Amino acid sequence: MLTLVLLTAVMFQDPVRRALAAPVMQSWMTVFVAVVLQALPFLVLGVLLSAAIAVFVPPSFFARALPKRPALAVPVAGAAGAVLPGCECASVPVAGALVRRGVAPAAALAFLLSAPAINPIVLTATAVAFPGNPEMVLARFVASLLVACAMGWLWQRLGRADWLRPPARSSYEGQGRGVAFWGSVRHDVMHAGGFLVVGAMAAATLKSVVPGEWLRAAAGNPVLSVLALAVLAVLLSICSEADAFVAASLTQFSLTARLTFLVVGPMIDLKLFAMQAGTFGRAFALRFAPATFALAVLVSAVTGAVLL
Repeated sequence: MLTLVLLTAVMFQDPVRRALAAPVMQSWMTVFVAVVLQALPFLVLGVLLSAAIAVFVPPSFFARALPKRPALAVPVAGAAGAVLPGCECASVPVAGALVRRGVAPAAALAFLLSAPAINPIVLTATAVAFPGNPEMVLARFVASLLVACAMGWLWQRLGRADWLRPPARSSYEGQGRGVAFWGSVRHDVMHAGGFLVVGAMAAATLKSVVPGEWLRAAAGNPVLSVLALAVLAVLLSICSEADAFVAASLTQFSLTARLTFLVVGPMIDLKLFAMQAGTFGRAFALRFAPATFALAVLVSAVTGAVLL
């Protein structure tokens, strides 16, 4: 297939060259390459650290470190996401391992939501993507941690045991640590890298192809802009280590709307819904995902109004 694509490109190089020389394509490629190159180092570093934690840190460590009372374990587990790097692809199996080791589901779910949203790699990437708006880092941290803890407490209050189907086994059982580490790296790079490319393509298309009046109409309405970027975050399913650069490129939208994009994306998107359904069961995902989306939109809008 690659050979056929290359031969086709050579045979039709003149039309391809003329198409790429168009101002719209020049603008599209500029935005696409900029987003990918800015985000790629953070994505790779996050994948390496995530794989190391998933393979070399035993799940029993988290069970011993958390308080026994679920109400106290929820904020502790949520805050633990700030010091444990990892993308959302890794947080789901880690949360499953915590539940399997006896950690309260409410605490495991708080960690699942907070780890990909407020870890050091993600916050550093956010600071780099928004150099003129350092308050965006604080707003993302506060809003994401509030949502993670609130969802943990909500599950403790209203969740039922028959909605949650804990995973039967670890993702790395029966494998050597080296094999498991590189297997995790390959998996996360393929998934996160692919979603990064798709997200960069979508951002470039929004910037270069979509009529400006459409974006201005959506961005000019405070409520519509927040909802539009919340839905976009779900559909694009961008890795949390790279989403800040995509959000930074959406300059037509307010900081509050872009904050919603950054809070919603790491907590609920299409790939996360599929992973949560596969790990904890469809009954869990069908209840947990909509509640997370609604709460993330509400908290990010309020946090943006206060801090931004």
